[in-house]
Amino acid sequence: MNSIQRKHLVLYFFIFLFLIIIVTARLLYVMVADSKSYEEDIKDLHERERQIKGKRGEILDRYGNVLASNKTVCTISVIHSQLNDENKVIKVLSKELQMDEDEIRKKVEKVSVREKIKSNVPKETGDKIRNYNLDGVKVDEDYKRNYPYNELGSKILGFTGADNQGIVGLEVSYDKYLEGKSGNIYTVTDAFGKEIDGMAELRQEGKRGDDLVTSLDLNIMKYARQSAIKALAEKKANYVSIIVMNPTNGEIYAMVNEPEFNLNDPFTLNYECGIDKNSKEYQDLLNKMWRNNCINDTYEPGSTFKMVTGTAALEEKVVNTNSTFNCQGYKIVEDRRIKCHKTTGHGLENFVTATMNSCNPVFIEVGLRLGVENMFKYMDRLGFMGKTGIDLPGEAGTIIHKIENVGEVELATMSFGQSFQITPLALLRAACAIINGGNLVTPHFGVYTKDEEGNVTNKFEFPVISGVISRDTSDTMKMILEKVVSEGGGKFGQVEGYRVGGKTATSEKLPRNSGKYIGSFIGFAPADDPKIIAMCIIDEPQGVYYGGTIAAPVIADLYKNILPYLNIKKD
Repeated sequence: MNSIQRKHLVLYFFIFLFLIIIVTARLLYVMVADSKSYEEDIKDLHERERQIKGKRGEILDRYGNVLASNKTVCTISVIHSQLNDENKVIKVLSKELQMDEDEIRKKVEKVSVREKIKSNVPKETGDKIRNYNLDGVKVDEDYKRNYPYNELGSKILGFTGADNQGIVGLEVSYDKYLEGKSGNIYTVTDAFGKEIDGMAELRQEGKRGDDLVTSLDLNIMKYARQSAIKALAEKKANYVSIIVMNPTNGEIYAMVNEPEFNLNDPFTLNYECGIDKNSKEYQDLLNKMWRNNCINDTYEPGSTFKMVTGTAALEEKVVNTNSTFNCQGYKIVEDRRIKCHKTTGHGLENFVTATMNSCNPVFIEVGLRLGVENMFKYMDRLGFMGKTGIDLPGEAGTIIHKIENVGEVELATMSFGQSFQITPLALLRAACAIINGGNLVTPHFGVYTKDEEGNVTNKFEFPVISGVISRDTSDTMKMILEKVVSEGGGKFGQVEGYRVGGKTATSEKLPRNSGKYIGSFIGFAPADDPKIIAMCIIDEPQGVYYGGTIAAPVIADLYKNILPYLNIKKD
């Protein structure tokens, strides 16, 4: 072997050695550095993943009573590559799920990794399907929302959709806290997607959502609903709404809008209508049924708004408790003759007795003395020019004339609660400020969230605007409003042993002279140091419609139950 051949041999050796090093390095990289990637590829090839819903957090009242919980349900699905007898699968699922065979056939014959047939199936039905041992049919347990009190609080709690997401009410407002994190079920398969016999499924549980603790009180909710149901039946009204809250901090104890609906069956109307459930008309009726009249709808408040006019007038010192007026049964403003409810007139009266009598001509005079700018100023201070900020979706705002378009006639009618529209909750919020010393609170339900171990995870705070009116004016208004109940038009709001203050209203609905009215009453107790305030609205009552006659007794009956329950001592 000559020198040239030896050189070639050495060169070939080093080339070969170099190739071995490269191959070895590559193998080491694949086996060590890149092994995880290949493991994932193999896992993806031989493992099928099915998602299961995470358990949603519960909604609780202030004492821990469960208002919204979860119950176990099943999701039924098919894996096309694992089906051995499609016809049998179709017949069994059609029978047990009570679904049309053609609908199931479309899903069964669809070539996909996994095809969902139906979710939220009762566990008993899921167990029956599981016992058939059908190849390719999967029965996965997850969770569905359950409301133990059915209709109670339906328009504030709200409900969830098929995927457990909040749709309306507190369920959607606090969805990001309540929603759970989904889990997964893993099934080992061969390269063709068929499940390998003897290989157990792996279940990765989801994360439970946080519980929401609210200001609601289950017992007060029950009392309020009983009162609303009774009033609805007796007055044959369209609806009855009741709100009960703490006037000092804005916590809402109860909010009722009767008729309510069944939270466990929210897509069925609470009355018979004979309309196709798949029609737009039926959906419109559902949307109407879900509406919360206390915050989603506006109305002309009528004489309960005289609390606001009177407060503004006292603050601006255009009247005092001894200011005198003469009611002759009407007042002429520009070209308009505006009547008093007492057509013969109240005669000589001071500001206190005029409020007790709910005298329109006197409040027209008070409004004119106050002026447009001051009227709008106090409407703004008391929250009417914005929304209350309540933690529920869909709150409506005030509907009112632009200030430059308000003349004397408009100002006159505004002074006793006509020619503009507000939500009931907006008026109740203003009433809280009038009687609590001048603090404009934010009505709310949410207090805090906690995890499964009971650890507080979030505390909710809501704005309070201090000093919107003076404490002196607040004290004067409490005294006047107590006289409204003890001696005036709100006498049916009296509760034996308690000092109650309040104001009644009888609002004529538009169009005028239609014969349709809203009777309402706002009452608070104890009158000198209010711990609770409540409002009742009765829409289109049949027969007697005066708020002092039909709405005030509702709050009085309610207070007979809840004042002792709240340990408010008799005076």
